[in-house]
Amino acid sequence: MDSLCRNCLTILEEGSGAGDVNRCPRCRSPRILRHAELFNLSIAHVDCDAFYAAVEKRDNPSLNAKPLIICHDSPRAVVSTCCYIARMSGVRSAMPLFKAKKLCPDAVIIPPNMTKYATVSREIRALFDRLTPDVEPLSLDEAFLNLSGTERLHHRNAAQSMAWLAREVEKTIGITVSVGLSYNKYLAKLASDLDKPNGFAVIGQAEALDFLKTRPVSDIWGVGKALNRKLAAEGITTIGQLQHREKAELVARYGVMGGRLYHLSRGEDDRRVKADLRAKSISAETTFATDISDIDILLARLWPLCEKVSKRLKKSNKAGKTITLKLKTGNFKSLTRSHTLTQPTQLAETLYREVKPLLQKAAPGHNFRLIGVGISSFGELDDADRPDLLSGSSGHDREVEAAIDKLRDKFGDAVITKGRGLTGKN
Repeated sequence: MDSLCRNCLTILEEGSGAGDVNRCPRCRSPRILRHAELFNLSIAHVDCDAFYAAVEKRDNPSLNAKPLIICHDSPRAVVSTCCYIARMSGVRSAMPLFKAKKLCPDAVIIPPNMTKYATVSREIRALFDRLTPDVEPLSLDEAFLNLSGTERLHHRNAAQSMAWLAREVEKTIGITVSVGLSYNKYLAKLASDLDKPNGFAVIGQAEALDFLKTRPVSDIWGVGKALNRKLAAEGITTIGQLQHREKAELVARYGVMGGRLYHLSRGEDDRRVKADLRAKSISAETTFATDISDIDILLARLWPLCEKVSKRLKKSNKAGKTITLKLKTGNFKSLTRSHTLTQPTQLAETLYREVKPLLQKAAPGHNFRLIGVGISSFGELDDADRPDLLSGSSGHDREVEAAIDKLRDKFGDAVITKGRGLTGKN
């Protein structure tokens, strides 16, 4: 049985009594990791523990013993995340805030500070990059790492490197992470959720079938609520039940997803860790305190979202062609409308001009609780917002926005605004 001290990274040699001790013989730490395949696995998933809440508690230690909810405190808000103390009361991410308050009336509520979280995320990413170039971020607080071939570079096996990473994040960043280690992405991600918070779990190839057998089918990547209900209606509630089905049968019944059900239920996942993965879209949205049907008010809410998306595009050196309007009605029905440009853009003015008629056409007869705008189909930055005399575009919008951006960079975003952000009528 391979054994490793998570505290000092010492490998506990088999035959030295390591399998019988509860503490590391070198540093006396009880944090001993044991697994038969521990030193043969190289795909890891790292998940920060209650990330937003952990950062806030780090920055304000008086919150450490208190239940903490990260959320805008408004009647229509939903929980972004919460600390583990709040979770003990039943609070969960994406839960309506009014429900969370009933479950945990003593909770401290803090609005999210995305700029701060993004900064911390970049600091953690720098630690990932010290281990391997093969890092696939999934969000601000989680990523896959492929540590194949890094042992010679670091003089540590993958398990030691991941224990080092968890220790380094806690020491230098001030929060904790949970690590999952396995032989593919699917099982690594499952493993990272087994021992939270501040955990390290391993799923080896020899145990995969038995481990998965009793897990719910919702644990399979891609099985959402609708498919979960469909599978349950057909008597399939555990992954083990899928292990007894033929691939042809599952494909005939569920199409492409049937093939995924077949392979993942057997612990088979050939997806690579994609180090070059980039965001496929950039978006911004807002939820209203009360439903809105007035088109002018909706347009006024739309403009700052276009500015926010434009700012993110410029900061990330991206330009996109497909603009999407997102709406959610008072009864939670989602509506999306899209329009594709002939050339990519990163201008707020272009975003607003193109999405405005989409809203004007979709809005009549509805009350909305949410509005959002996004852009995708990224193209070459050199092709973005080029003057086009045939369409009447002379480059004036680009020059105006460049001037506004310079003023805002120097004096802050509030130094200059457009009237349409107040009236929506321009």
